[in-house]
Amino acid sequence: MLQNIEILSTPAEAEADAQAQAGGCCGGGACGVSSAATPSATAQTFEVDGMTCGHCVSSVTEELSGLAGVEGVDVQLVAGGRSTVTVSADAPLRLDDVRAAVSEAGYTLVEA
Repeated sequence: MLQNIEILSTPAEAEADAQAQAGGCCGGGACGVSSAATPSATAQTFEVDGMTCGHCVSSVTEELSGLAGVEGVDVQLVAGGRSTVTVSADAPLRLDDVRAAVSEAGYTLVEA
């Protein structure tokens, strides 16, 4: 199973970093904007077997979106193959919860 975790920043954090790099802000917090990034979400990537169409994507997205803390789901459909599903959440998700949600949608989470 493919599983990557990536820290995402909020738009405000990205803007503060851009301002600090451009010299438009002190970057040290004196202007009320800190350049220290506080993680706001994690992104985990999974592989799912059995998806063939847009309805499959909708079913998996709906089930995963119902998990606590999930902020977004992105599915890269590979009809008849292994689709890639990236889930953004406020904290890493438990693999058992993801497996159960994918199974509830009628598909199989690929495990290593």
